Amino acid sequence: MADAVPVRVRPEIAALAAYNQGRPAPAGGFKLSSNENPFEPLPEVAARVAEAIALNRYPEGGALPLRRRLAERHGTTPEGIHVAAGSISLLNQFVQAAAGPGDEVVHAWRSFEAYPGLITVAGARGVPVANRPDGSHDIDAMIAALTDRTRVVLVCTPNNPTSTVVTAEEFDRLLAAVPDDVLVLLDEAYREFAVGSGAVDGDAIVAAHRNVVALRTFSKAWGLAALRIGYAIGHPRVLDAARSAAIPLSVTEQAQVAALVSLDHEPQLLERVAVLAERRDRVWRALVDQGWDVPRPWGNFVWLATGDATEEAAAVFARNGITARAFLLEGLRVTIAEQESVENLLGSAREIGGTLSTRVPAAPVR
Repeated sequence: MADAVPVRVRPEIAALAAYNQGRPAPAGGFKLSSNENPFEPLPEVAARVAEAIALNRYPEGGALPLRRRLAERHGTTPEGIHVAAGSISLLNQFVQAAAGPGDEVVHAWRSFEAYPGLITVAGARGVPVANRPDGSHDIDAMIAALTDRTRVVLVCTPNNPTSTVVTAEEFDRLLAAVPDDVLVLLDEAYREFAVGSGAVDGDAIVAAHRNVVALRTFSKAWGLAALRIGYAIGHPRVLDAARSAAIPLSVTEQAQVAALVSLDHEPQLLERVAVLAERRDRVWRALVDQGWDVPRPWGNFVWLATGDATEEAAAVFARNGITARAFLLEGLRVTIAEQESVENLLGSAREIGGTLSTRVPAAPVR
């Protein structure tokens, strides 16, 4: 066959689709498909990154200065912090370290679309658990999915793409059912946007539970997506397993410097987060007023459950200069970005609600 793989590979890898990055924006339009921060880097960050360029030198592989700074921030030791090239790299390392052939990884679905691929590459079997109708994790169903083969449980809060959160009470209930030797990964990539949500706090949980690791990233709220840097907080021996599974020297010096300078300017960056959160809330209320049944969003994005009309709905957004993230037969994830994009976003949603009303039913406001 012309499209056959010319060398022997694992059949599950041959059948696995590669990660699909959000499409770029149309000319003169807005890219709302990748949950990027729309603000330009702070001048202080850009200047220090430019000074850090030394293309002939390896980075400081252990990221010790950054780990020390983060350890102070989170009340732990440098050994209790692990730095990697974004939270997706952390996820990969921890799944590889804890799960293999014959093992199971339980996760909500729909959730971060990279989860199934990472699990398959590790040789393990994913156990997806359907979300509740409001797009949130079904904690009771996740508990019921646990078996003696479960090695990892993935919890995403705020959940990507539905923007819902897992509360502290829900997470405590899950932990009470998970054996102490099973790794629980708390994916908090969007936590800075979830102020006032009642979401579980990774810092407090990690301090009390040795089998929980909290994952954070500088890509979203901190605006460093292009530099690829994130970190994990957890028990040092658990983090050592991820360090053993990591690709050496994968975090650049520029990324480490940018993270350190960003921490120096946290108040300015959190002001930007507050602007985006307020804009998100305005968009959500406007969508509800249009008749959409939109889960209360706590990330920097909203979820439109367009079902089998998703492809047509994405085309409407595209005609209005917006690239949204389409999950066919399920829905659209739309990032909250530039203020100038809001009118296009709401106009697209209004058009979809009008022309596809028989396929995208309105629901009562909750």
